[in-house]
Amino acid sequence: MKKIKTEEYRITDNVKLSELSTYEDFDASDKELKKELKNIRKDLGEFQDTLYAHGKYGVLVCLQGIDTAGKDSLIREVFKDFNARGVVVHSFKVPSTKEKKHDYLWRHYIALPERGKFSVFNRTHYENVLVTKVHPEYILAENIPQVETLDDIDDEFWEKRYRQINDFEKHIAENGIIIFKFFLHLSKEEQRQRLLRRIRLRRKNWKFSPDDLKERKLWDKYEVCYEEALRRTSKDHAPWFVVPADNKKAARVIVASIMLEALKKYKDIVEPELDDEIKANLESFKQELEKETT
Repeated sequence: MKKIKTEEYRITDNVKLSELSTYEDFDASDKELKKELKNIRKDLGEFQDTLYAHGKYGVLVCLQGIDTAGKDSLIREVFKDFNARGVVVHSFKVPSTKEKKHDYLWRHYIALPERGKFSVFNRTHYENVLVTKVHPEYILAENIPQVETLDDIDDEFWEKRYRQINDFEKHIAENGIIIFKFFLHLSKEEQRQRLLRRIRLRRKNWKFSPDDLKERKLWDKYEVCYEEALRRTSKDHAPWFVVPADNKKAARVIVASIMLEALKKYKDIVEPELDDEIKANLESFKQELEKETT
């Protein structure tokens, strides 16, 4: 199996998605990829235990991708060895009536991880510069001051929104949130095959929606919006990684590898030391327990 070079997937400059591969297998079989993921996620699970005991950082994992990109199965497989109390998954759908009473970042802010935990955003605050940019009429439902018609949603509006998102991420990063942002890069042909599978397999019918076909027709528009979002918001404290997603097993290994490699650099995340008095009396505590009879 070829070595995974995680930096190759990081966005540091202008990005052209059509020039980036959507497939990777590292010259490995499915069995080898599955074994590699198992080893990495075991280490991630152990790190999360230490993160929880340390209690000063939280980890935010943002997953974006076109329909069928594999976000749900990636979450299931990558975080399988986590303590259930250590990871919370949030799937953001169309904003509710209550959520529309607040600014667009509010529902994401209240879903941020507690210190010591991971939060996974299945679709993220970036929907607000992706779906809404393809369908600007959705913005009108946000009831924003000075936005009355589609003409008010101009270049200045989007500049402001990118700035707000960057400010949001900088703020949370400066307050102990470690941020990962992954774009699952799927080919149009692979999406076609996955949509067909949802139709052909009865057990997957529930996943299919005619809206998927409507959005598919807007593929090129979405690609332009993704490229701009990636370019404008990939920062040192909140980097974007473009992950080839046609091969689900390899995509999971890439995401897990990127997280583990980055998290290992936080040398200050260690289990806390016991109180000196408790530590000095550990032997006596052990003897007390060993003397107990059942």
